[in-house]
Order: sequence, then structure tokens, then C-alpha cells
Amino acid sequence: MRESTIERRLFQQAKRAGWWPLKFTSPSRRGVPDRLLLGPGGVTVFVELKAPGKKPTRQQAAVHRRMRRLQHTVLVIDSLEAVDQLFALEDSDAV
Repeated sequence: MRESTIERRLFQQAKRAGWWPLKFTSPSRRGVPDRLLLGPGGVTVFVELKAPGKKPTRQQAAVHRRMRRLQHTVLVIDSLEAVDQLFALEDSDAV
């Protein structure tokens, strides 16, 4: 399965759940997560998408650590099931 398939599912599920899924790029900073999800109630989640079994690069992992130190939520998602779980949690207010 390709990363783009997972990204498409994330976009569809986010829209269906009332979230705003933005493509996230930073011209001056490599390694930032792929998507920025803005959810109801001011919830913000950064999402790094990967093909199944793939891991973030060193640079991506370093950016994720820095963001988490600043108390931001960063998820690495590499399957359709993980996308579905994210929005199943959202339905139960556990995000």
C-alpha cells in the first residue's frame, strides 16, 4: 500500500469528522509532519504519514521530538487502520 492511499483516507475521515486537514509544509524547515489537523474544540494534531512499516527519517524524528517537547501532539500513521482508530478515538473524546 502507498502512503498516498493512507493520506487520502486521513483526509476523507478528517473531513467527515468535522476536522480541517491541512497539508503542512515549511519552506525553511525540512522534516515537518505531512498534515496539520485542526479539530473541534481547538484540538491540533500533526500527522506524519508513512507507507506500512516505514519509519520517520532521523530529521523527521528530531522535529517530532522538538514538537512534543513543546507539548504538541505528533502522530506517525502507517496504516488505514491507524487512521480509523484516530477518528474512533475522536468520537469518544479521547484525542
